[in-house]
Amino acid sequence: MDQLLIALDVSSADQAIRLSDRLRDLAGGFKIGSRLFTAEGPRLVNELVERGHRVFLDLKYHDIPSTVATAVRAAADLGVWMLTVHASGGLAMLQAAQQAATASSSGPRVVAVTVLTSLDDDALRQIGVSQPIPDQVESLAGLALEAGIDGVVASPLEVERIRARFGPTFTIVTPGIRTSSAGSSDDQARTLSPAHAVRAGASYLVVGRPIYADPDPRSAALEIAQQIADA
Repeated sequence: MDQLLIALDVSSADQAIRLSDRLRDLAGGFKIGSRLFTAEGPRLVNELVERGHRVFLDLKYHDIPSTVATAVRAAADLGVWMLTVHASGGLAMLQAAQQAATASSSGPRVVAVTVLTSLDDDALRQIGVSQPIPDQVESLAGLALEAGIDGVVASPLEVERIRARFGPTFTIVTPGIRTSSAGSSDDQARTLSPAHAVRAGASYLVVGRPIYADPDPRSAALEIAQQIADA
């Protein structure tokens, strides 16, 4: 299922490798985030790439343009398929990231994080952003498009608006996916089901806890894959 990206938000390389090997036929790629990368480093990325997995490196680079460009080049050298930067880093930073990716022989996709799914309008105001979340997401998506970035990361609640504004080829990566059997949304404030997100126009769905925290991760992944297919 190419649209399903499984987040390997586990504590060790051994766990990540076992989970990715078990679910390889159900996933379009596997996400490595800050927790696992900090614990295990680039060696795990290399291992997953060598095992034939597509790696989505979700480190959300946000720094001065030259620093982000060198980080993107380093990620490209690891063979990652897709990586994240923060759209709020500004136009010059986004352009530097895209140029670094394009210059690499592996040419990883770059997607820009708009507004974290843990934030709501009150939290956004606390950091000095006065416009509502949908408007902020659309503004940052427009900035990413202007910079030549491949797409954005946005909650499922904003997908339909982004797709309508920026067209069918713009990549939209969507976390905040929850199933009815997953229970609490934890620290996610803006969530939807897999079917709703796909119908809204999401390119990829990132799913972590509903799969890796389930007593039977393969069964949970199969359920989500089926919901995507049905949508």
